[in-house]
Amino acid sequence: MGDGPREIDALIDMMARLPGLGPRSARRAVLHLVKKRAVLLLPLAEALQRVGETVRECPRCSNITTADLCEICADETRANGELCVVEDVADLWAMERGHAFKGRYHVLGGTLSALESIGPEDLRIPDLVARVRAEGISEVILALNATVDGQTTAHYIADELAGTGVRLTSLAQGVPIGGELDYLDDGTISAALKARKGF
Repeated sequence: MGDGPREIDALIDMMARLPGLGPRSARRAVLHLVKKRAVLLLPLAEALQRVGETVRECPRCSNITTADLCEICADETRANGELCVVEDVADLWAMERGHAFKGRYHVLGGTLSALESIGPEDLRIPDLVARVRAEGISEVILALNATVDGQTTAHYIADELAGTGVRLTSLAQGVPIGGELDYLDDGTISAALKARKGF
């Protein structure tokens, strides 16, 4: 960057790597943090350190947690046989914001993509099949983004789960083609969940 001390430039460079922040936004954010060092920068540094030391993936669903299991997997009232499959943690959090779904989740970690060389072995699809067999899952809700890769992944999962006897559904109205769950409002997600259809 070259505008300030090396330490500041290094921080700006790191911030610019975050989604939604380019070099200019990162520079403004860092200058604001430095200006408000006592109330923002130092508490932020402590929070980042705590998160770095304590946060991990839930071994069952791949949500983010600081415990042995995430709160959703640890909640026995949510073991109702419904398993919602999402691409990533941001999608899980989007579904949870609407408070419409009372089952459990499975985070794939992405979607199948020939262009990016992401195959089934790179996702948590084998874990999903194992969970369906082991946990008495009666319904798998495919809440994947309405993109080509999302739908390709949904069809692949449907093939993998064929013969398990599990009911397969997908989100219905309200999720636009090309839309991503993380950008939808809570009401849209709730409506899509309630109007889910057989896959």
